[in-house]
Amino acid sequence: MKTPPRLQSLVEEGLIDTVVRQLMSGKEAMVYVVRRGDETLCAKIYKEATNRSFRQAVDYTENRKTKNTRQARAMAKGTRFGRQAQEAAWQSAEVDALYRLAAAGVRVPQPHNFLDGVLLMELVANAEGDAAPRLNDVSFTAEEARAHHATLLTEVVRMLCAGVVHGDLSEFNILLAQDGPVIIDLPQAVDAAGNNHAKRMLLRDVGNLRDFFGAFAPDLLSTDHGPEIWALYEQGALTPDTALTGQFKHAEGPVDLGAVIREIDDAQDEEMMRRLRMQQ
Repeated sequence: MKTPPRLQSLVEEGLIDTVVRQLMSGKEAMVYVVRRGDETLCAKIYKEATNRSFRQAVDYTENRKTKNTRQARAMAKGTRFGRQAQEAAWQSAEVDALYRLAAAGVRVPQPHNFLDGVLLMELVANAEGDAAPRLNDVSFTAEEARAHHATLLTEVVRMLCAGVVHGDLSEFNILLAQDGPVIIDLPQAVDAAGNNHAKRMLLRDVGNLRDFFGAFAPDLLSTDHGPEIWALYEQGALTPDTALTGQFKHAEGPVDLGAVIREIDDAQDEEMMRRLRMQQ
């Protein structure tokens, strides 16, 4: 196919040879299958984000570093330069997270390069060599659901041990490769130690996995891995090899009404995003 203008610079730099086809188009990015020599890769072209609320953006970008104070002031004021800087930071967050997690052995696409708002990375493929499907597009037996759920819990733990929380993990951003699930879409990834919302996001990520796979293996619905994982992390006792039980005794105390309201807001936002993804 004809090379899209946003990919022309990658061709000129010799990072890719040809564009094969468009793989997907969403509100935040377009993804193309590309070739470089004998390799088949994918190129993710970021768009200006239009479907994140200000509250969500603040939660995810809390404690992210900026290049200088001028940039930070512009981002805080919401000027045109500030919005551009914020988008650049949002894109760089995924690139940084991918390199960090790949180095830690997490099952994410291997990043290759980032140029002019385009992320070049591994194409996650199925057994036939085609682009792998999302979990949302696949049905599982109870045994398969339990196995994939266990695999992904291990990846969540490995991510947390590397200091990262995905922040938006669900069946819509996990691909089923030939050798198992692969986690994608990380622009909203947060620093586990530096973001006050990291615990809430981790619990939501793990809850999403439980609910999705629990539809195929109902016994998973009674598990409570999220609080168990976070408690071990806070205690400094979490390692990639930690054996999880799925059980956790919650401390009794007064209800945090603000936290409850935030969870309701998050659930509404997540449902809205789920419907958008289904439409795409």
